[in-house]
Amino acid sequence: MNVALRDRGSAGRAPEVKTLPPWVCARVFLRSLTLQASWNRKGMQSLGIAFALWPALRWLYPAREDRVRAVRRHLALFNSHPYLAAAILGGVLRLEERIAAGEEGPEAVQRFKEALMFPFAAVGDSFFWLSLRPLAGAVAALASPWIGFWSVPLFLAIYDVPHLALRIGMFREGYRSGEGVVGRLGALGLPGAGAILRRSLACLGGVAVVMAAWAMSSVPAARWPGAPAPTLLAPLGAALLTCAAAYRLLVKRGPIAGGWLAIVIGLAIALFLGT
Repeated sequence: MNVALRDRGSAGRAPEVKTLPPWVCARVFLRSLTLQASWNRKGMQSLGIAFALWPALRWLYPAREDRVRAVRRHLALFNSHPYLAAAILGGVLRLEERIAAGEEGPEAVQRFKEALMFPFAAVGDSFFWLSLRPLAGAVAALASPWIGFWSVPLFLAIYDVPHLALRIGMFREGYRSGEGVVGRLGALGLPGAGAILRRSLACLGGVAVVMAAWAMSSVPAARWPGAPAPTLLAPLGAALLTCAAAYRLLVKRGPIAGGWLAIVIGLAIALFLGT
């Protein structure tokens, strides 16, 4: 039996930490996917946190009064990025095990959440909302003329595979290392990766111009007088050239300036193809 309790009758001795079974942790993680299903003005995502943690709290606190107190402390304000909140939930599970064993005070879990929720929100918003999701949408939109409906699975693969993998990994790391999850998240380098994705997204603006010019020139009435019918190889090569040139030039100028630069380069290449 993997859960052992010390003799409660021994003076001055507290019970050992009760380790949550894997199936309880799995239920908490699955419930965390609905973190944003219920918002409230006072606690923001607090109801979602309490709902996700309920299987663990019910297992750790057999007495009803203890469970009620545990749920109430998780109804305090919580607002973070829903994906990186999985790391916080993992750390909360580790703290709740220690609180149930008397090794930590109940206030420790709120301090932990308050210390991490806003920094994790900033990192998650920058990487997922402002970088990965727009890039996935742009790639799927550019590919849709060729692959049609399959651009939807393409978007889901580009966006959901990384976010679910990170969500699962950070939940496990939070449970394993508690406060050490901060260092683990820092080692992933998400801010730097987000900057690369935003530059790549800016480059796609130029690619879109090149591909649009190719599509227009495919219509005989829209083609330059005397210009030969275009082939797919030319715009693909031009698109790659646009990406390489724009990315090289915009690294130090930021994604907004880089986006305009990519469009200008794309227009120049499109005009060259049309002559």
